[in-house]
Amino acid sequence: MAKKQGSSFEAIMSDIRARKFAPVYILMGEESYFIDCICDALAATVLPEEEREFNQFVVYGIDVTAAQIADMARELPMMSEYKVIIVKEAQNLKSIDDLERYLDRPSPQTILVFCHKNGNIDGRKKFLPKARAAGIVFESAKVKDEELPAFVDTFVRERGKTIDRRTAEIIAEAIGSDLCRLASELDKLCVAMGEEAVITGQLVEQHIGVSRDYNTLEFRNAIIRKDYAKAAKILDYFDKNPRSGGPFILVPTMFSFFQTLMIAHYGPDKNNPNILARHLGLWPRAAEEFIAAMRNYSAVKTMQIISKIRETDEKMKGLNSTGSTSAGDLAKELLFFAFH
Repeated sequence: MAKKQGSSFEAIMSDIRARKFAPVYILMGEESYFIDCICDALAATVLPEEEREFNQFVVYGIDVTAAQIADMARELPMMSEYKVIIVKEAQNLKSIDDLERYLDRPSPQTILVFCHKNGNIDGRKKFLPKARAAGIVFESAKVKDEELPAFVDTFVRERGKTIDRRTAEIIAEAIGSDLCRLASELDKLCVAMGEEAVITGQLVEQHIGVSRDYNTLEFRNAIIRKDYAKAAKILDYFDKNPRSGGPFILVPTMFSFFQTLMIAHYGPDKNNPNILARHLGLWPRAAEEFIAAMRNYSAVKTMQIISKIRETDEKMKGLNSTGSTSAGDLAKELLFFAFH
């Protein structure tokens, strides 16, 4: 059993495929997708199916104590090379400090997997340093929006498919940063494609329901360029196609964009993409889009648009509204206000 390996997601998955296991895996963080992937890979790889009944155990943090987990981990496997103990919802486990003594001398025949979601374990405690010395500590951070197209590209390539950057951006923009949902949609798409190798806009529209020409990414690009005709055309498509999510999808897109644009207006150097990117937490390429947008929307106009978006959102939800104006018409009024 390998005791120390890389702690990046790719390195951990590579080591699991190569059967280079650590005695302890602490998987923690805000992004549950990567935690689940590593946990599932270990559950499917360490033991053959016929050995799992007596040597692979799944427990939940709310149902066990740290002392009980340590006792289970010290027990020898039954006619097998390894015993696997998976602790799900480990964030609910009380007195995690009781495992520190086990981490000093972990059993080489036990693979202990902690799935601690919705945050990290307190780094001030001795638990984490001891866990790092004994095995793997993996922090699963949320993927930034600008990193989603790369995630899409990697996901489909691992399944023998290829996708161009624009199509990956369209999928990422339409589905968002919920990686579990994004992975599920991509998986269904790859399965539906069969032997086809290239993911096209037509396939995405057919199987995911996202049009290559009428989508939130193109809508956002039209806003940046202040192309009213294009933005209005996309809004009309969403209004007439309920399967797309309707105009309700586009209003949050506008709010997110103009909220970030407002922050950009008060950045330290509005014309330097590298400095602005750091200020906004984006890649320089994305910051260049906001530099272009600032030429089309002043800080005052941006603030007025944000106020109008909030007003429109309330009316679309039935607040402060007579109910006589449809959601589509409210969104069209908002778009006209933003562009004029």
